Amino acid sequence: MWRVPRQLCVRVASGGKLSGPRHRPAAFMSTLLINQAQYAWLKELGLREENEGVYNGSWGGRGEVITTYCPANNEPIARVRQASVADYEETVKKAREAWKVWAEVPAPKRGEVVRQIGDALREKIQILGNLVSLEMGKILVEGVGEVQEYVDVCDYAVGLSRMIGGPILPSERPGHALIEQWNPVGLVGIITAFNFPVAVYGWNNAIAMICGNVCLWKGAPTTSLISVAVTKIIAKVLEDNKLPGAICSLTCGGADIGTAMAKDERVNLLSFTGSTQVGRQVALMVQERFGRSLLELGGNNAIIAFEDADLSLVVPSVLFAAVGTAGQRCTTARRLFLHESIHDEVVNRLKKAYEQIRVGNPWDSDVLYGPLHTKQAVSMFLAAVEDAKKEGGTVVYGGKVMDRPGNYVEPTVVTGLAHNASIAHTETFAPILYVFKFKNEEEVFAWNNEVKQGLSSSIFTKDLGRIFRWLGPKGSDCGIVNVNIPTSGAEIGGAFGGEKHTGGGRESGSDAWKQYMRRSTC
Repeated sequence: MWRVPRQLCVRVASGGKLSGPRHRPAAFMSTLLINQAQYAWLKELGLREENEGVYNGSWGGRGEVITTYCPANNEPIARVRQASVADYEETVKKAREAWKVWAEVPAPKRGEVVRQIGDALREKIQILGNLVSLEMGKILVEGVGEVQEYVDVCDYAVGLSRMIGGPILPSERPGHALIEQWNPVGLVGIITAFNFPVAVYGWNNAIAMICGNVCLWKGAPTTSLISVAVTKIIAKVLEDNKLPGAICSLTCGGADIGTAMAKDERVNLLSFTGSTQVGRQVALMVQERFGRSLLELGGNNAIIAFEDADLSLVVPSVLFAAVGTAGQRCTTARRLFLHESIHDEVVNRLKKAYEQIRVGNPWDSDVLYGPLHTKQAVSMFLAAVEDAKKEGGTVVYGGKVMDRPGNYVEPTVVTGLAHNASIAHTETFAPILYVFKFKNEEEVFAWNNEVKQGLSSSIFTKDLGRIFRWLGPKGSDCGIVNVNIPTSGAEIGGAFGGEKHTGGGRESGSDAWKQYMRRSTC
């Protein structure tokens, strides 16, 4: 998650100048996309050939220079100078000073500032969505939709800014009452992943801000331009309100910055979104200092279709959940359990639906399926397909790399595996769907829960009793438990997150705001 591939990095000499040409990536020798006429819109977001990746009231950066690439063609977009450890130290100090100002601002006024951030994002929603498609690789409607999620959570946070608080409780002492007082934790560190480079920061940032916290953001190195562009929009709002820019700080960087955040006692809450493997390391580092962490980690999500399911709902829902964002959502459907009486029919319908998927450049409005984010992801896809075959699976659709520029792979359907096959219990961030037959409810509910992750799940049925058993204590053990809709996607009004190896964190709506505050009983 934090590691920057060596070939993307350029060491910076102490004087701030780039080192010799032997250390420069090919991007320095070729034309960056930002300099091509069709990508001139990037400059409307304040982006340049080389961008400073540190913001704490002013822009800077003394770390490595990395180049970000377009997954659709692997061409270089632009460069971002990352944070050094010294930049990080300076930024944390400025953020904590900014908190002294921000914590004194009344919560409804904080909500007004967040409202303005939402409006500023709304004004740039199309162009930011274009950038998400270009740098992350998701299709345009998803790129724009991701920015819309940030806008929506800003709207939600505005109302919440007038409602956060605790109850007044009866006291055993005559003439007394108990007051539950909620206060901000202080500095919230936010480490986000490449697959949702805008929305996940938004879920954390908007809620943390109205609670009275300041934020320090480290996005994925491969989506650094998005982090810079979003921060520029927020910085303008803070400046217009004569507030310290360090309220919403940015330190683009790799493992060194992520580790510093996890170990830093000055970071009162660390929100981490990424793999379970890295999340475990984060949790241990934070726990070692008795800090707080909010973890949004892996998912190995299942859809279950019973014999009474409406197949006209099942097939498009599975398609959307399995191939949306090219299988790179934490809520992507990776397992499909079909009652034995409908298995063959659903598989045949799915194959026909997969054949109709429109593949192309993700920023083209009629495209439904784009590339994987990196070449490394393509390699992991191929390895998973081979592992599935070795364990007895049959590839009934896809399974290959597409013959076109970029990181495109065929969306893939695999049948014939045992429900407990090791590959089916491994989250592969790629569009691979494993399909299984089941006989009865008790069996399939147990299969849904047998994986280590516990993020999202869904059943398709008309049986009301079964629906309530699915929602109950012996049903799904996931944080998101759906009925007759896909596993992917979530509404900002509910608390988003999962159980077990997914980390247990909750973001966005409901009472997730409590994770960004500390409680006192008075």
